Amino acid sequence: MLVLTVITWTLSGVLALMFLMAGGMKLAKPLSEMPMATLQAYTPTQVNLIGAAEVLGAVAVIAAPLTGMLPVLAPIAAIGLALIQLLAIFAHKKLDEPFGKNVVLMLLGAAVATLWFIVL
Repeated sequence: MLVLTVITWTLSGVLALMFLMAGGMKLAKPLSEMPMATLQAYTPTQVNLIGAAEVLGAVAVIAAPLTGMLPVLAPIAAIGLALIQLLAIFAHKKLDEPFGKNVVLMLLGAAVATLWFIVL
């Protein structure tokens, strides 16, 4: 069980870091400076909402089990992050852009959710 817990925390940390970086960028930079062409199809408010959802999900994946308060929020947050990536796949597909990174992050989110449900 210890090995499973270490794997779960490691994958959760990677997932949280990726989404903190992506969401933080969406919140900090103006839309005109975004490196992703896909985001240009959305309004600045929509991009900020996506960024806020990513940051909140990343915080919940780590903070909920770390504090012990409502640890069931961690797998729910991971599922939410996986859903964000699933929707991003469709957005990239619509513009004929590569979406391999989105698939990887979606699978990572699903794996973290599954592991948290097992560990809890």
